[in-house]
Amino acid sequence: MTRIRLSQAEEQSRLRAERLQMSIAEMKLSVRTTNCLEETGIFTVRDLLNATPKKLLSISNFGEKTLEEVYGALETLGFYRPGHKPVEV
Repeated sequence: MTRIRLSQAEEQSRLRAERLQMSIAEMKLSVRTTNCLEETGIFTVRDLLNATPKKLLSISNFGEKTLEEVYGALETLGFYRPGHKPVEV
Protein backbone atom coordinates (compact mmCIF):
# COMPACT_ATOMS: atom_id res chain seq x y z
CA MET A 1 0.00 0.00 0.00
CA THR A 2 1.37 3.40 -0.96
CA ARG A 3 0.69 6.39 1.25
CA ILE A 4 -0.33 9.57 -0.48
CA ARG A 5 1.03 12.68 1.15
CA LEU A 6 -1.64 15.20 2.03
CA SER A 7 -1.13 18.81 1.16
CA GLN A 8 -0.86 21.22 4.06
CA ALA A 9 -4.35 22.57 3.31
CA GLU A 10 -5.84 19.07 3.26
CA GLU A 11 -4.12 18.23 6.54
CA GLN A 12 -5.41 21.43 8.16
CA SER A 13 -8.90 20.65 6.90
CA ARG A 14 -8.71 17.12 8.35
CA LEU A 15 -7.51 18.43 11.73
CA ARG A 16 -10.27 21.05 11.80
CA ALA A 17 -12.90 18.38 11.08
CA GLU A 18 -11.52 16.29 13.96
CA ARG A 19 -11.66 19.26 16.34
CA LEU A 20 -15.26 20.00 15.33
CA GLN A 21 -16.27 16.45 16.29
CA MET A 22 -14.42 16.60 19.62
CA SER A 23 -16.57 16.03 22.68
CA ILE A 24 -16.87 19.03 24.99
CA ALA A 25 -15.82 16.65 27.78
CA GLU A 26 -12.36 16.61 26.14
CA MET A 27 -12.05 20.41 26.18
CA LYS A 28 -10.82 20.61 29.78
CA LEU A 29 -13.73 22.79 30.85
CA SER A 30 -14.85 22.76 34.47
CA VAL A 31 -17.26 19.97 35.41
CA ARG A 32 -20.01 22.53 36.08
CA THR A 33 -19.58 24.11 32.65
CA THR A 34 -19.54 20.73 30.91
CA ASN A 35 -22.69 19.67 32.78
CA CYS A 36 -24.49 22.93 31.90
CA LEU A 37 -23.69 22.47 28.21
CA GLU A 38 -24.57 18.78 28.07
CA GLU A 39 -27.89 19.37 29.86
CA THR A 40 -28.90 21.68 27.00
CA GLY A 41 -27.84 19.25 24.25
CA ILE A 42 -24.40 20.67 23.49
CA PHE A 43 -22.03 17.70 23.21
CA THR A 44 -19.42 18.59 20.58
CA VAL A 45 -17.28 21.56 19.62
CA ARG A 46 -19.48 21.92 16.52
CA ASP A 47 -22.59 22.16 18.73
CA LEU A 48 -20.85 24.77 20.85
CA LEU A 49 -19.80 26.86 17.85
CA ASN A 50 -23.39 26.80 16.57
CA ALA A 51 -24.72 28.19 19.86
CA THR A 52 -25.00 31.96 20.11
CA PRO A 53 -23.68 33.83 23.15
CA LYS A 54 -27.30 34.77 23.92
CA LYS A 55 -28.33 31.09 23.92
CA LEU A 56 -25.38 30.13 26.13
CA LEU A 57 -26.09 32.93 28.61
CA SER A 58 -29.72 31.78 28.85
CA ILE A 59 -28.55 28.45 30.34
CA SER A 60 -29.14 28.20 34.08
CA ASN A 61 -25.91 28.84 36.06
CA PHE A 62 -24.09 29.96 32.90
CA GLY A 63 -22.85 33.54 33.14
CA GLU A 64 -20.21 35.82 31.65
CA LYS A 65 -17.39 34.09 33.54
CA THR A 66 -18.45 30.70 32.18
CA LEU A 67 -18.76 32.17 28.69
CA GLU A 68 -15.17 33.44 28.94
CA GLU A 69 -14.04 29.96 30.05
CA VAL A 70 -15.70 28.48 26.96
CA TYR A 71 -14.15 31.11 24.66
CA GLY A 72 -10.72 30.41 26.13
CA ALA A 73 -11.08 26.67 25.56
CA LEU A 74 -12.24 27.24 21.98
CA GLU A 75 -9.26 29.52 21.32
CA THR A 76 -6.85 26.79 22.44
CA LEU A 77 -8.41 24.64 19.70
CA GLY A 78 -7.95 27.40 17.11
CA PHE A 79 -11.52 28.73 17.03
CA TYR A 80 -11.73 32.49 17.63
CA ARG A 81 -14.55 34.98 18.03
CA PRO A 82 -14.75 37.57 15.26
CA GLY A 83 -12.21 40.29 16.00
CA HIS A 84 -10.35 38.23 18.63
CA LYS A 85 -7.92 36.22 16.50
CA PRO A 86 -4.34 36.88 17.60
CA VAL A 87 -2.21 38.93 15.25
CA GLU A 88 0.31 36.79 13.39
CA VAL A 89 3.85 38.12 13.52
